[in-house]
Amino acid sequence: MAYHLFEVFGIELEYMLVKRSDLKIDPTVDQLFIEKNGSITSDIENGKIEWSNELVAHVVELKTNGPTDDLPGLDNLFAENIQEINRLLQKLGSNLLPSASHPLMNPHTETHLWEHDHNEIYSLYNKIFDCKGHGWSNVQSMHINLPFFDDSEFEKLHAAVRILLPIIPGLSASSPVLDGKFTGFKDTRMEYYKTNQKEIPHMMGKVIPEQVFNKADYHKVIFEPINNAIKAFDTENILDHHFLNSRGAISRFDRNAIEIRVIDIQENPSADIAIAAFIIEVLKLLVSEELISLEDQKTWHEDDLFLIFDDVIKNAETTLITDKKYLAIFDLQQDADVKRIWKKLYERVGEKLSENHQKHIEFILQNGSLSTRILKALRNDFSEENIQKVYFRLAECLENNRMFRP
Repeated sequence: MAYHLFEVFGIELEYMLVKRSDLKIDPTVDQLFIEKNGSITSDIENGKIEWSNELVAHVVELKTNGPTDDLPGLDNLFAENIQEINRLLQKLGSNLLPSASHPLMNPHTETHLWEHDHNEIYSLYNKIFDCKGHGWSNVQSMHINLPFFDDSEFEKLHAAVRILLPIIPGLSASSPVLDGKFTGFKDTRMEYYKTNQKEIPHMMGKVIPEQVFNKADYHKVIFEPINNAIKAFDTENILDHHFLNSRGAISRFDRNAIEIRVIDIQENPSADIAIAAFIIEVLKLLVSEELISLEDQKTWHEDDLFLIFDDVIKNAETTLITDKKYLAIFDLQQDADVKRIWKKLYERVGEKLSENHQKHIEFILQNGSLSTRILKALRNDFSEENIQKVYFRLAECLENNRMFRP
């Protein structure tokens, strides 16, 4: 069934399994699924939420079991599933850990690929790209899926999503620490994401999708080069171009949806769903053309948007935006940091969010991205003991569905 713009939504949240004793990566999602289901399967339907695994054995994905129109109700649904998983993991000596990257993982020695359903796909990916790296096996994100009915709706949604993508990490960055040190990037996940498919550049493009606004052009400009580039590697034709497209927003014409992928996972599902709701309201605003006309949105080249994005993954909400044309979209005449842009947008759409979502967005705008708060809590002490202490607190925030305070 095809849906119209903003009629329904799909949300996906990824979490890693770690040992309760020392925070070490625990590649036992298959054992979790046996505890829940009695057998190993790649997907478990648990009412309105589905559990699944992709690529690596220490990451579990929770997602809406089909499209939903109830964003405010998702907070509690995800929270209940997280608590159920943590209860099952107690027997295995593990628990779920939020944030978009593990701060101490050595991906070259600790990565275990999923060995069950779809293993042939993951094995081929590993053969092409070597998935034992931070950009593959040490990344957790939220994906938002938004429907479009036809080419006309796709044009509007794709144009709006492209405009907003560069500043999303200013709201959601949560991956400042890898290998036991501050990387210099508040969104290190996206810094790795940019280059983890360098062997076949067509798959990633410039992260920001190209200026294509109908299905035929999308196939010609994006899918055909991907299919041609992968032929030499995928001799048995087991990879699908929808699966291979790795831009920061991918267009799924198999289900008429755009999937936004540049959002780091937060410390609890209430924060994630609040961010999703906020992004969706801003996209509605852009689609309405109140801020900028559709034709002007379409004129933005991916290279110019990528320059802004590339700065934002480094400094998140404190990134100073100096592109006058981009600032003008948000009615800002002077140079402004990304936090100022999001505050301006919140003034426009905040009242359309639920009271609970308002509370979480206001907390983030007041206290900074999760990356900023993690770095404050670490207080420049990157000893293993201190990192463990801070990230164990994050695990508690996830279990109790509360915000992380430095």
